[in-house]
Amino acid sequence: MKKKLTLLLLFANCSAFAGVTFVDGFSLTEEYPYGLAFNNDGSKMFVAGFGDDDVKEYTLSTVFDVSTASLVDSFDVSSQENGLRGLAFNNDGTKMFILGAGGDDVNEYTLSTGFDVSTSSFVDSFSISGQEKSPVGLTFNDDGTKMFITGHLGLDVNEYTLSTGFDVSTASFVDSFSVSSQMTLPRGINFNNDGTKMFITGAQDDEVNEYTLSTGFDVSTASFVGSFDISSQGTKPHAISFNNDGTKMFIVDEDPDDVNEYTLTTGFELINTAPTLSSSTPADGATGVAVDANIVLTFSEAVDVESGN
Repeated sequence: MKKKLTLLLLFANCSAFAGVTFVDGFSLTEEYPYGLAFNNDGSKMFVAGFGDDDVKEYTLSTVFDVSTASLVDSFDVSSQENGLRGLAFNNDGTKMFILGAGGDDVNEYTLSTGFDVSTSSFVDSFSISGQEKSPVGLTFNDDGTKMFITGHLGLDVNEYTLSTGFDVSTASFVDSFSVSSQMTLPRGINFNNDGTKMFITGAQDDEVNEYTLSTGFDVSTASFVGSFDISSQGTKPHAISFNNDGTKMFIVDEDPDDVNEYTLTTGFELINTAPTLSSSTPADGATGVAVDANIVLTFSEAVDVESGN
């Protein structure tokens, strides 16, 4: 009796979504919500509204669970800006930044109590009109020495350096990265923790676009990876935010006015970028396989039976 072992390789097409699941949505009273931010532990959520020109503060009884949000307070910014869009904080919440389309600038506030908008006071503003006439998204790197702004007229991401972290008066324009090949109305922007991934929402295309950066927080090194469709939850996505490890994603949407929550199987990964399995057949008839994908190995035993045995 002769036995031979047959190896079957079943492989998946890995250029697909990497386990993103919609969880829930939280309805907002704000008309035209644009900005979104959380405090460090996810027990507070902040929404910036174009309609009311204010920042609304919510508490979450379960951290990073928008279904448990309750409105606490709001802070009016109409004295500085009547076209409020982007929103960001420094690490301890003692500084708040408002991006405005009315003044085409970034307005800086100090908070005497971290992440308590009722204690906010206006400090200064920084004009970005030289780069963008309709700014929308705003975010910083971890230490506040870099600032990033999206604009739907320039269809790009503008990068600035700050000689003093989280002090917009020290900002200088560095470079821009065009996203016009991927979307027509870029809105919100965010990064993973080390800046090697960038995420931008597209209001016209109802999607989140993922990019990789070969140098963290350097938009000139960005490369497009893929798009994740969110049209089933909303048709005008704006700001995008994540929890600390990137296993939860939050998007504020203008239509309807809500915050949508998603879970990610792999942190900060919307698109599975593992390459497709390739194979070759060497001269000896064996199968050589280059593997870097999700593969199922199935072993089957084939039997040759000789007459009389």
